Amino acid sequence: MQRIQTITPCLWFDHQAQEAAQFYCSIFERSRITHVSHYGKAGFEFHGRPEGSVMSVVFELDGQAFTALNGGPAFTFNEAISLQVHCRSQAELDHYWNALGFGGPPEAQRCGWLKDRFGLSWQIVPQALAQMMCDPDPSRSQRVMQALLGMRKLDIQRLQRAFDGKS
Repeated sequence: MQRIQTITPCLWFDHQAQEAAQFYCSIFERSRITHVSHYGKAGFEFHGRPEGSVMSVVFELDGQAFTALNGGPAFTFNEAISLQVHCRSQAELDHYWNALGFGGPPEAQRCGWLKDRFGLSWQIVPQALAQMMCDPDPSRSQRVMQALLGMRKLDIQRLQRAFDGKS
């Protein structure tokens, strides 16, 4: 029996939930919008949204469920939460970096982190980074950290050379 996902991140947008879900689904394989709900008359005094406007969008990114909510301008994204994308190759890392970073603020691109055009923070990292950073030899992990701190988009070969002591 397949286990049902019990934790679903809910992303709060002002009014761009559907646009954001479509954008994210265009970037990740095995992604789709599964449901769109709309505001009705009920609760207008609380939400202030026009009847028929999009309230929430349920979508999957590579099989992971998310909800995007049009909740208004009361809350915005910040760096306290980010979504990590673990990449197997530099080509995959480049794809996600370029696609998610398109239209986002360049000044928010540092050490493998970026903000997309909706203000959501992402970490685009090689799968091997966790192993490098947890290596029992602290000199190896420190060389990797030093190399990482000098990068915007991560370069897997440079990180591996630092790990190997060949930088």
